[in-house]
Amino acid sequence: MSPQTRQELNIQLRIALPIFGGQLAQSGNGFVDTVMAGRVSALDLAAVAVGASIWVPVFLFMTGVLMSATSVLSRHLGAGRDERVNPLVHQTVILATFVGVAAFLILRNTGLLLSWMDVEPSLQPMVKAYLDGLSWGMPAIALVLALRSYTEAMAHTRPVLWISVIGLLVNIPVNYVLIYGKLGFPALGGVGCGWATSVVMWLMALLMVIYIATHKAYKEVPLKPTPVHWEPDQLWYLFKLGLPVGLAIFFEVSIFAVIALLISQEGAEVVAGHQLSLNFTSLVFMLPLSFALAATARVGRARGTERPGEVSLAVEVALKITLVIGVVSGLLLVLFRHQIPHIYTDNVEVIELASYLLLFAALYQISDALQVTANGCLRGFEDTAVPMVLTLIAYWGVGLPTGYALAMTDWVVAPMGPSGFWLGLLAGLSSAAMLLGARLYWRMQQGHSTACSKAQDNC
Repeated sequence: MSPQTRQELNIQLRIALPIFGGQLAQSGNGFVDTVMAGRVSALDLAAVAVGASIWVPVFLFMTGVLMSATSVLSRHLGAGRDERVNPLVHQTVILATFVGVAAFLILRNTGLLLSWMDVEPSLQPMVKAYLDGLSWGMPAIALVLALRSYTEAMAHTRPVLWISVIGLLVNIPVNYVLIYGKLGFPALGGVGCGWATSVVMWLMALLMVIYIATHKAYKEVPLKPTPVHWEPDQLWYLFKLGLPVGLAIFFEVSIFAVIALLISQEGAEVVAGHQLSLNFTSLVFMLPLSFALAATARVGRARGTERPGEVSLAVEVALKITLVIGVVSGLLLVLFRHQIPHIYTDNVEVIELASYLLLFAALYQISDALQVTANGCLRGFEDTAVPMVLTLIAYWGVGLPTGYALAMTDWVVAPMGPSGFWLGLLAGLSSAAMLLGARLYWRMQQGHSTACSKAQDNC
């Protein structure tokens, strides 16, 4: 391994691992809410589960829209254009404000959606109250996402980890107070989880602002709230860059939701086995996703240096890291497929099905790792619109039709049930890996020119 490769590897590890830890901590909030609401009643647990199925996709879409600011900031830092960082962050914060307020309004107007989802009428008021409480935190978490783009571009991701861990630790006592009505607060049950999440989101925003304002890591390129920069062209460019990423995430999330709905016809044990396997593999996926986020920052910064060799090195290291992650993850899933389900349940039928489905999950670990990293590298090139179309084709044009044909029909073989959908996921993710890999190869052949027009000299 050359010294340059070793250095790039160390930098990507330093960026990605705190992001991974932060993602695990944020996932822990959902686990805490589920456990604590479940101890109140099945109705409270159901309200939190249905509410999460609505707000989490909104949050992920918002994450995607704001995610691509990292590549633009990284490119300017790589080019030594530090004077552009404050204006760019200001536009990102303005965009986050619009997106956060839009999310707030969406979550406070879910009546028609709940009726369309055929949610039990007796459950709907509790779900609405849960989402009303949680909606107040959307502008705050949008600010966190905007500032996260800045700190990731600076290759300093430790605040993402520490602030997420603090948020998880605070969520537990705040949940307790609001769910059970302590310290003079009314007992809100599962609805209290929504208000607690809002409190945690505002705390995370406050801590992120304080950290960035005081930590020495940002002294070279400090953020300044004034003078406020207003650049409509730049704001529009960031939105155009981020919107396809948000839509791509939505396409991916929605296909899993559709599969879950189709599988729901198969019975409780089948649904449980599918969800168990999906939940665990989603946790595993956070590791390559973290390196994909690191790749976005590193490719963007390398492009700013205008040295193609550095761009190639960043892409090569990112792909090799995630290839290793995919191989190791697949092997571990095969080796421990019988033990993993015991973490969730002691139901023999569910364990047997989940152990079987984890074999299919093992097959697509390499494809999944490579496709998410290729997409992360393409974001570093500020190339998001075409990758969105490619992921739409892979998930909805290949993955879902293949899964449906194998699972629910006899068009190819006798109906396979849930395993057919998991083979469809393998087909979809493999297609995404090939299509995005081809796009990344083509993009690298074009050089490292920016995606914006000459009319946007400051983009």
